[in-house]
Amino acid sequence: MIRVLIADDETLMRAGIRLILENDPEITVVAEASDGKQAVELSLKHSVDVALLDIRMPGGDGLKAAEQIAGHANVVMLTTFGEDSYVAQALKVGATGFLLKDTPPQELINAVRKAATGEPILAPQITRRLIERHLTAPDDGSEARRKIDTLTDTERNVLKLVGEGLSNTEIGEQLYMATGTVKAHISRILPKLECTNRVQAAIVAHDAGLTRS
Repeated sequence: MIRVLIADDETLMRAGIRLILENDPEITVVAEASDGKQAVELSLKHSVDVALLDIRMPGGDGLKAAEQIAGHANVVMLTTFGEDSYVAQALKVGATGFLLKDTPPQELINAVRKAATGEPILAPQITRRLIERHLTAPDDGSEARRKIDTLTDTERNVLKLVGEGLSNTEIGEQLYMATGTVKAHISRILPKLECTNRVQAAIVAHDAGLTRS
């Protein structure tokens, strides 16, 4: 069962999202929050797997809450604002993905199921565009290369494909690995790179030049 927290300052919006998600028998909404501070508290209290957070809320916005929640749950930002700058900020603080509030119901359900496994909730081409335009540091990539030097050859190959926006299944097909093996490699890669999710790892891959080779 996927345990979900919904954080939005609009009661009707929370109710609508809950109604959509609980159509899936494997998803349960265990908590609702009306502001960022409450979202952080409830995410810890209820041991959530996925937190859907609005970006603009009173009492601490969604971005600040995301930064605190990302260490123990997968965070998806849910908002009406689609500008790249919001997407970039959300991913920088550790969010797994970004969805607009007009996302169709089935896509929202699929996104939550995907987020629960740590998969990024952005199309590969969008992920690459954000990395290239907003998330790369204006340096020579030496810090990123230092981080990837800690990886094994196999882990580096996995990271390269993560940086190209491939899913675990797609990575497994290219490297002739089981999906579970890919997940295991990624779980070892993230702490070595000092990352909390695969989107941040993709940024390191890009900064280090892996995705251009």
